[in-house]
Amino acid sequence: MAAYYYLTFPSIYFALRAEALLKDIDLAFKMVPVPRSISSSCGVALRLNCGDLPQAAEILAQNRVETDGAFRIEEKDFILPGLLKKEGPAYEK
Repeated sequence: MAAYYYLTFPSIYFALRAEALLKDIDLAFKMVPVPRSISSSCGVALRLNCGDLPQAAEILAQNRVETDGAFRIEEKDFILPGLLKKEGPAYEK
């Protein structure tokens, strides 16, 4: 299982501001819909690796980006067989 932190925001403005600030930093993150287990008025969350939360939180606080909260969620790792393979006529040379 993989664990991630989801940062939620009070508005889309703060979500987009967070994304813009963190793009310049060497952090792995992704903007995603808020999982159903979390409620948010915005509907967009920023998913981070657990170890990156302190650095991201510091950058957002320094730039006055408001968050609703940080939620740790464990997710199952899964790969659908053959889905990510680059095979077939389009990849043959």
